Amino acid sequence: MTDAQAPAKTGTNPLAPAPEGARTAADVVTPELVAQLTKGVAGSGRTANHTPFTGEKLADLPESTSEDVRQAFEAARAAQAVWAQIPVRRRAAVLLRFHDLVLERQAEVLDLIQLETGKARLHAHEEVQAVAVAARHYGRRAPAYLRPKRHAGAMPTLTRVTELRHPRGVVGQIAPWNYPLELSVGDALPAFAAGNAVVMKPDTETCLTALWARDLLIEAGLPADVFQVVLGEGPVVGPELVRHADYVSFTGSTRTGREVAQGAAARLIGVSLELGGKNAMLVLDDADVEKAAAGAVRACFSSAGQLCISIERLYVHESVADAFVERFAARTRAMRLGTSLAYGADMGSLVGERQLKTVTRHVEEAVAQGARVVAGGVARPDVGPYFFEPTILDGVEPGMSVCGEETFGPVVAIYRFRADDEAVGLANSTPYGLNASVWTRDGARGRALAARLRTGTVNVNEGYAPAYGSVQSPMGGMKDSGLGRRHGSEGILKYTEAQTVAQQRLLPMAPSLGMDDEKYAQFMSRSLRLMKAFRFR
Repeated sequence: MTDAQAPAKTGTNPLAPAPEGARTAADVVTPELVAQLTKGVAGSGRTANHTPFTGEKLADLPESTSEDVRQAFEAARAAQAVWAQIPVRRRAAVLLRFHDLVLERQAEVLDLIQLETGKARLHAHEEVQAVAVAARHYGRRAPAYLRPKRHAGAMPTLTRVTELRHPRGVVGQIAPWNYPLELSVGDALPAFAAGNAVVMKPDTETCLTALWARDLLIEAGLPADVFQVVLGEGPVVGPELVRHADYVSFTGSTRTGREVAQGAAARLIGVSLELGGKNAMLVLDDADVEKAAAGAVRACFSSAGQLCISIERLYVHESVADAFVERFAARTRAMRLGTSLAYGADMGSLVGERQLKTVTRHVEEAVAQGARVVAGGVARPDVGPYFFEPTILDGVEPGMSVCGEETFGPVVAIYRFRADDEAVGLANSTPYGLNASVWTRDGARGRALAARLRTGTVNVNEGYAPAYGSVQSPMGGMKDSGLGRRHGSEGILKYTEAQTVAQQRLLPMAPSLGMDDEKYAQFMSRSLRLMKAFRFR
């Protein structure tokens, strides 16, 4: 996944709305499109979703009941039994076709992502990149990840051992609103490649994006019943999904993640959780201040800060702090807000009223308690109902809400430090451990310091994209930021059950060839010493 930040713009009113695109919500979300995308969604009730750009309704949608969820799992389970029998290379080929379709038809989903989340188009494109990378990776590597593996047996030549990987069955997936393409279908792709079916509950406000991806996967060759979608309120549909699933994949808040984990534990099924974060960026004394300032804009304000791995705490060495803050603030003040369904805006909207209230509360409480606004700090209802300017705070102290709580918005606090050990201690002084960023001209120094940070990913001289985009490597959280990993071998093997098949040949694992128990014990003891001497594993 890549992203780029243009040089700081100048002008009399740089935070004015960017020029509007030609398309409107009504042009994109037509009744015909909604009918097509919701064709496979069962629901006797009705609900709706809305666009953050204006607050207007986008679509009327079916709302699933507990019985609808049960029936979705029933259909998925029947389809999964057939899907699992298809050779893994043919399953993986569906992902490769999906990869091509996503890139060919990206304009469609970019419009949907923007309308449902309010994010700028470049930030929406990050989701297209991430999904294409995941589809390519698992489309190419799934056969290798899942192939039977030979292991050393209990006795050399006498024991033949094979590790097999079986699909878990039907995966229940609860996807969040902030990255409705990447964190829905992006997580489902390895589950499908492993032979599972998926019953997904996307957030209702951003479900059209997930439903578009389902439609495209079916076009790529995925059997429709293998991918079920249910819609409804989280407290209603979520527990039902956990109640029926063979494995649960959840991305969301730490509080809800604990509830999901408890429900899964009660049924003794596996679960993966990517949860909250209060991510830190460290600017060391030898950092390139100009590059670090540009990187901080990307790291803090992509998707209006509504990114699990975005930066909310900025620790800067005191020797470069003034120069860094000056450059960072100038770039932040020059950012353009916009609602256009086109490239050009630097930042979009918050997703809704709850996020706006949290951001506003954190900023206002901090200022009331002595913090200083360096840039931004106010809502922008003239642009849209949930817009808030990208905001930098200085003088934030422990005890302020913005210091310890996850804001999940375009707000970052500046802190100063004197030594690397102090910076590491400050960065680690949070219950979260999802992502971190280190800026230095000395790569070896940066990597060494990164290894001391208690986070699942660390990026040296970037904010989040290099680690997340390195899809062969695991990505996830430590501490209260979650369990399990997406990407790499862990991202697909978690959707499988391991089975060991051991075949004993020629001699049993028991006294034989006339040996009594004592002689057999002596024989085995000598054998164990020999295996150690000859470095058998």
